[in-house]
Amino acid sequence: MRVLAHPHRLRICELLLRSPIPVGVLALNLGLPANAVSQHLGLLKAHGLLSSHRQGKAVYYQVVAPEPAWLLQCIRDHLP
Repeated sequence: MRVLAHPHRLRICELLLRSPIPVGVLALNLGLPANAVSQHLGLLKAHGLLSSHRQGKAVYYQVVAPEPAWLLQCIRDHLP
């Protein structure tokens, strides 16, 4: 839960649940520098929540664990 408790990491997971996205596009969507997004992605990947694959120069990330979707749904269900 600690990994998903950070608002940027939770937002990253929310975006990645829709489709695989490269780091640069995530950075633009979040309004964060790419290196900060890469650090968040590395932590999420190290905890087994994400996987990545390379297409040309871009590295695409996707959610592979059920916990982010579950947590986001729980938040939606309990917020007014």
